[in-house]
Amino acid sequence: MKRTLIAASVALMTLGSAQAQAVSYSIDPTHTFANFEIGHMGTSTLRGRFDKKEGTVQFDRAARTGSVDITIDIGSINTGVEPLNTHLLSEDFFNASKFPTARFVSSQFNFSGDKVTDVTGWLTLLGKTLPVTLKATQFNCYQNPMFKREVCGGDFETTLQRSQWGMGWGLNMGMPDTVRLLVQVEAVKQ
Repeated sequence: MKRTLIAASVALMTLGSAQAQAVSYSIDPTHTFANFEIGHMGTSTLRGRFDKKEGTVQFDRAARTGSVDITIDIGSINTGVEPLNTHLLSEDFFNASKFPTARFVSSQFNFSGDKVTDVTGWLTLLGKTLPVTLKATQFNCYQNPMFKREVCGGDFETTLQRSQWGMGWGLNMGMPDTVRLLVQVEAVKQ
């Protein structure tokens, strides 16, 4: 009887630890975008996005933990206006020749129930790394009928002060310092 209880306890502990393991997901580049919005001289909103990105997510819904590592190709900036793209890639803004990538790394996922509410991590841009919290405006996991695998993702947003990373061009002309960052992410279970 005692051996049976010990064996059952070991089996339950093993099952519990097996269920609390992070699962690897790869960023789906066709459903993942980093978009930005910034006011333009008090009249309209300038919008753009980065078209090339890659990364991985480790996610454990049962343990309510996760981590993410996403790299963005700065040269893939797309505002829909080629002269503006060229200016944004220059030393005035992203200095893409010297800093060709941006990177967001996090191991702090916060949850409400089984839904991610925000992700706190570190954004490296222009060679400087600062803390950033991305608030989830929606989050879900589903069985993708095309991939035949689970996909998790959502929409995340934050507001940045671009001058914190040394991007100060235009501030003395009345251009705003605040940039709204909107990140759409879907990642496929591996």
